[in-house]
Amino acid sequence: MNTRMALVADDAWVNGFLDYLQTERNASDHTRYHYLSDIAQFALGAWGDDAQPPFAWDEADRFMARRFLVELQKTGLAPASAGRKLSSLRSFYKYLLREEAAARNPFAGLALPRKGRRLPKVLSIAEMEKLLQAPAHLQAEATFSAEPVTRLFQKYALTRDTALLEVLYSSGMRVGELTALTDKDLDPYSGTIKVLGKGRKERLCLLGGPAQRALRRSLDLRDQWWTVTGRNPKLRPLFVNRLGTRLTSRSVERLLKKYLDLTGLSRAYSPHTFRHSFATHLLDAGADLRSVQEMLGHASLSTTQIYTHISMERLKEVYDQTHPRAG
Repeated sequence: MNTRMALVADDAWVNGFLDYLQTERNASDHTRYHYLSDIAQFALGAWGDDAQPPFAWDEADRFMARRFLVELQKTGLAPASAGRKLSSLRSFYKYLLREEAAARNPFAGLALPRKGRRLPKVLSIAEMEKLLQAPAHLQAEATFSAEPVTRLFQKYALTRDTALLEVLYSSGMRVGELTALTDKDLDPYSGTIKVLGKGRKERLCLLGGPAQRALRRSLDLRDQWWTVTGRNPKLRPLFVNRLGTRLTSRSVERLLKKYLDLTGLSRAYSPHTFRHSFATHLLDAGADLRSVQEMLGHASLSTTQIYTHISMERLKEVYDQTHPRAG
């Protein structure tokens, strides 16, 4: 704790608030430290570095609170950090109101800085093609077990991995929706697959030719493996593990990391990256926003609009790299 913070901590109301955080809210020392740091920053900004406790907390008004916010923004502080500081001071003044040490909360209703929205990570079409082909390349180089049942599962696992990657990219579904799929959800004649999305809302996802072919090969080997192992499950998950039970979302994440390593792509990508890439590639190719919204199962068009920002960022990159007068 620096000297300035120690000075503010000597204020009776600040000290009482820190005790309240510890006894009534079970706040950690780390949390209490950050509250004190935020309160000290406001107090010393409002009354000066030479001010001594007790501080005139009841004199703080809306103007002082807004000035504090402006000063935070001038320093270039991240919106999340500025928001935390405002939240700390709002909580402190709630405590002062409860203890009748202040007549108003100058931070109540004060708008927090808008958090910058991070654009989702997206694979390029070339990167996606490389990733989709990774299980096949692994299969071409694989040494399979001499034991027939084990060999059959090993071959199935590689075709399964190709199929699940193809289905994720072809449909834009979430990984949890993928792992919940069973045979009855698949309509091989129309090339569609029924998905149970958020809010238990059903939607139909489309499967392209490569995804349909990969899925047929995967299911054929899965059924062969089930037959030789004597399995005949009542519910038939589309993608299964060595135990014959459905793959989990975590399992899919682990499989993806393996293929990211194999292809030299960033491990920061996740199964959800396929969904982001699906939407972005459609919009890049001219798909309309409403159609992409339907395919993703978004309740609100505003959720889908984030992908238009990604597409614009990609256009800017191309422009900056190729136009002779971009600089």
